[in-house]
Amino acid sequence: MEDGIERRREQRLRYHWPVWFAEDFNETLLQGQMVDVSSGGAAFTCHANENCPYPGQQITARFSVPCFGPDDSFDMTSFTRTGNVCRINHVNDFLRRIAIQFAEPLPFKPGEQKETEAEAKPILDTTII
Repeated sequence: MEDGIERRREQRLRYHWPVWFAEDFNETLLQGQMVDVSSGGAAFTCHANENCPYPGQQITARFSVPCFGPDDSFDMTSFTRTGNVCRINHVNDFLRRIAIQFAEPLPFKPGEQKETEAEAKPILDTTII
């Protein structure tokens, strides 16, 4: 197997925007920072502490995704999705990168709204919080 072969079925949209998550959405919500999203899942960073999700855990996340218009404008569309944590990556001593697979996919492919990620980048750069 060659290194660097892309096995994903669709391109991910990379952006930085708050994401709120919890195992039980009736409890205290925790905040993370979105890294990327596809119709089937997302990756976000969160604090590496006792509240950090663990592999196999089911969590619910609330997040917004930019939806691009034909004139290079965009609106943020909000979603709430339940999913299973499929991977945890150590970013540093303070952060973990959490990857979840949604139980129900998004109704569109966020990373395939523009022809290339390079076209979307200048617009998304203005959305970083």
